[in-house]
Amino acid sequence: MPAKKTAKKKPAAKKTAKKKAAPKKKAAKKKVAKKSAPKKAAKKKAVKPAKKKTARKPNPAFMKPVQPDAALGVIVGDKAIPRTEIIKRLWDYIKKHNLQNPENRREILADDNLRPLFGGKAKVTMFEMNKLVFKHVG
Repeated sequence: MPAKKTAKKKPAAKKTAKKKAAPKKKAAKKKVAKKSAPKKAAKKKAVKPAKKKTARKPNPAFMKPVQPDAALGVIVGDKAIPRTEIIKRLWDYIKKHNLQNPENRREILADDNLRPLFGGKAKVTMFEMNKLVFKHVG
C-alpha cells in the first residue's frame, strides 16, 4: 500500500510544477513584445532618409504649353499655357464667380462663359469638368 501513496504524490507534484511554469512563459512573452517595439522604430528611422534622397520630378507632359480654343480662351486667356495652369485658372474663375453648388460642392454650375465648355450642360461634376474642358485644347 505505501507504493500507491507515493505514486499519487508524484503526479500531484508535477501538476503544481506545470502551473508554476505557465506564468513564467507568459512573462517571457511580454518581455519579447517590449523588445520588438524599439526594433520597429529603428527600422522606420532607416526608411525615412531613403525617401528624402529620391526627389519627385514633374511630368514634362503636364508642363508642355497647349493652345486653348476661343471658348476656353475667354476664361483662361489666349496664350499657350500648360494644362496645370489651365485648371488653376479655371478654378480661380469658378471661385471668383461663386459657381460651386452650395448644397453639393462637387458640382460646378455653368454660367454663360462655361456653358460652351461643358457641352451645353447647366451643371457638371468637377471630375467631368476636366474631361470636357480638355476637348477645347489644341
